Amino acid sequence: MLIGADSGLITHYENLRGQALAYPAGVRGLGYALFIRQGMAAWACAWRSHAVEPPTSAPPSAAPNPMPLELRAQVALVLAGIIFNSPKTGDLLMLTAEAHQKVTAAHLKRNAYLYIRQSTLRQVFENTESTKRQYALRDRAVALGWSLDRIITIDSDLGQSGASSVDREGFQRLVAEVGVGKAGIVLGLEVSRLARNSTDWHRLLEICALTDTLILDEDGIYDPAHFNDRLLLGLKGTMSEAELHVLRARLQGGILNKARRGELKSPLPVGFAYDAEDRVIVDPDKQVQQTLRFFFETFRRTGSACAVVKAFRQQSLLFPRRLKKGPHKGDLLWAEMEHSQVLRVLHNPRYAGAFIYGRTRTRKKPDGKECWSKLPREQWVLVPGMHVGYITWEEYETNQRRLQENAQAHGADRRRSPPHQGPALLQGIVICGICGGRMSIRYHDRDKRLVPDYVCQRKAIQQGQPVCQRITGEHVDKAVSDILVETMTPLALEVALTVQQELQSRLDDADRLRQKRVERARYEAELAQRRYMNVDPSNRLVADTLEADWNQKLRALAETQEECERQRQADRAAIGDQQRESVMALAKDFQRVWSNPHTPDRERKRIARLLLEDVTLIRREQITVHIRFRGGVTQSLTLPLPESAPQLRKTKPAVIAEIDRLLNTNTEREIAAILNENGFRPGVGNRFDRSIVVRLRYAYHLKDRFSRLRAAGMMTMEEMASKLDVLPCTVKKWRDRGLLRAHRYNDKGECLYESPDVLLPGKFAHKHSYLAGKGEVVMHGFNEVQCEA
Repeated sequence: MLIGADSGLITHYENLRGQALAYPAGVRGLGYALFIRQGMAAWACAWRSHAVEPPTSAPPSAAPNPMPLELRAQVALVLAGIIFNSPKTGDLLMLTAEAHQKVTAAHLKRNAYLYIRQSTLRQVFENTESTKRQYALRDRAVALGWSLDRIITIDSDLGQSGASSVDREGFQRLVAEVGVGKAGIVLGLEVSRLARNSTDWHRLLEICALTDTLILDEDGIYDPAHFNDRLLLGLKGTMSEAELHVLRARLQGGILNKARRGELKSPLPVGFAYDAEDRVIVDPDKQVQQTLRFFFETFRRTGSACAVVKAFRQQSLLFPRRLKKGPHKGDLLWAEMEHSQVLRVLHNPRYAGAFIYGRTRTRKKPDGKECWSKLPREQWVLVPGMHVGYITWEEYETNQRRLQENAQAHGADRRRSPPHQGPALLQGIVICGICGGRMSIRYHDRDKRLVPDYVCQRKAIQQGQPVCQRITGEHVDKAVSDILVETMTPLALEVALTVQQELQSRLDDADRLRQKRVERARYEAELAQRRYMNVDPSNRLVADTLEADWNQKLRALAETQEECERQRQADRAAIGDQQRESVMALAKDFQRVWSNPHTPDRERKRIARLLLEDVTLIRREQITVHIRFRGGVTQSLTLPLPESAPQLRKTKPAVIAEIDRLLNTNTEREIAAILNENGFRPGVGNRFDRSIVVRLRYAYHLKDRFSRLRAAGMMTMEEMASKLDVLPCTVKKWRDRGLLRAHRYNDKGECLYESPDVLLPGKFAHKHSYLAGKGEVVMHGFNEVQCEA
């Protein structure tokens, strides 16, 4: 700016200087050259110390005289006009005596730091005048006494916002240089250039005050160590931050106003696009449309986000997404579906044709990183029916309620959860009739199978109180199952037909989506072929690359076709004619379907939830079950209390009665075999054996077989031998020959004998009878003699 100063002002300055020093204009001394090289502060310092001596050829009358005060002020005004290229005295505040008193030799020994910043790159390229004004502050530093080599310009923050100092490396460098005492003055066009954050601004002021560093802006020069200057700088920093707040509030107000009308153009989720008139339409890509429709149809059928992911994996289907950044921003990418992606689509009202804005709030953390939090629905800007959607608004609301019920951590006592694999039929819908809380599920083993228990333990966990109630769920589930079977029987055939049509429609939809993948792969292969055919054959560098790309697309097309055909064959095998006949046969008897051991417990729970709203249990002297169906219909039933563990292990009375009856005719081992054959089971274990029968006989004080036979008048072998006056071995032989009727009373083969009704052969007479055969024995009247084994 000095070079472009008005020549008339420069001439006027030289004349005034000559009058003040009694030197002719142009003589070396306190002239314009010194002012250009070192600035106004050096000129004033030289003037005070008379460092410049007059030339020796000057006459004695040319000795320097003190400059009058009026003339000195006039010289200062002219010099100011030269600096700023303006003769106005309003621009001379920085060159007043007070300003020069703030700049000391200690400040001039240190560097002057010029900080330059523009908020955005667009401002850097378009608002060039502001940038020039900031760079021009170097001349002010020169005017204050700093040489050009002592002026350090920091302009690395061009295009950075001043709202925070986290990402501004230039500002961080400036603060560091000031903190180590290298800076004598900090220059900025205005406070907002340095910082628009009160924390950063006041931190800089504090450091400047500690290191005796000055601050200069367009209005003047300040010393942060002085209270008045510190107060003024603090007010300027506050106004700068308030200005940023006002600007942001105006912009945000305009955005909200446009959003409330549904006219704000915002990024669209996959499946939508803007037309030429910025209206929202469905994506023209048919594959994207069909994939999203299949997605919502699958969730409508399964009711679970995890089930949707599994369905896509089982069908080998991919889900689209658009890249939001990078060199391929906006491109469509197909990849395997993830659970988080399913939830984002289901929670997005855009797919129901609604405009949405303000679902999240973003704020910055102390380290400069951004974090966001979800806002409640009441704070959203939600305008339904703004454009076409893939589902209706009513279906969107239904999906939200279903997701809320499936949320495992929802509510203080996990009020709802999706059906699990366990056998508890009422999992997630059973309510305690005493306290009104949801009852949780506990399982225990019984005969190598899981048996559920419904437990109300919320107060026990939170307050240390006893468990409200605990009910074995096996009998409750059976009673509820019987009611469901009775309810569903008239509708079984219609349900089966609907299921069959749904299965076939589901497979057809999946096959159509796979065909779209084949068409896309074929299009990419043909496009690669056209690119290869259009290239110059002599340009082998390009031709080889295009040929490799063509081959890759052909391989991808072949793999897609093979996978599509393989999955189609699998679908045909999955639901053939035999399976259709099986479905129809099972549909005619819903009870058989429900009781089929191959029916998963999860499917039974899903059927129960379609019919039941909740089930309330109350345990007193009996178990009261209140069933509430969908639609408001209620039904109550009463069940006996479940048996305790000792009672469950106790042998049934019918088994004891059967053992008592069999002891009249059989031994313990024979009784165990008969009981197992007839399907009886002991209280513990799966089969009877002799030891169990013996324990039960002793436990229930049953007479053994020996006592029963003795009570009937039967004799032991010794007694029979004494009565017949024969040896015991003869009794055995007569028993084996059928002359005596014997009854075995234990498993060792020991017997008791009936008293004979007629006389037996005399001593030694039996030998002659044996020779004659059994026919002779019949003569003695023992035609019914036998031995019961």
